[in-house]
Amino acid sequence: QVQLVESGGRLVQAGGSLRLSCVASGRTFSNIAISWFRQAPGKERNFVAALVWSGGTTYYADSVKGRFTISRDNANNTVYLQMNSLNNEDTAMYYCAARYLGIFTRSPASYPYWGQGTQVTVSS
Repeated sequence: QVQLVESGGRLVQAGGSLRLSCVASGRTFSNIAISWFRQAPGKERNFVAALVWSGGTTYYADSVKGRFTISRDNANNTVYLQMNSLNNEDTAMYYCAARYLGIFTRSPASYPYWGQGTQVTVSS
């Protein structure tokens, strides 16, 4: 089992920045990928960014490349999502999710472990 707890979501003005945190606990992280997804009201849950714990390889959705950065703090088992140049389309509930690797996937259905989510609202 892996437990995930997100934090950091809030109301922010367009053009602003925000950093989300995901604290992970439980099983070993030697073969795990931790990803961020987001879901706006009435829309499906979409992949945002991922980090493979062993080696630190990162992946990003095209819509956030150059604006968002995923990183980790090994000592505290925490994954961060730094979000810059936020716009209205970034408004969503942001979820942290984890899976043990076979092949990396952006599909939410492939992630068995989820946090409760943290709300990000961008105002214009």
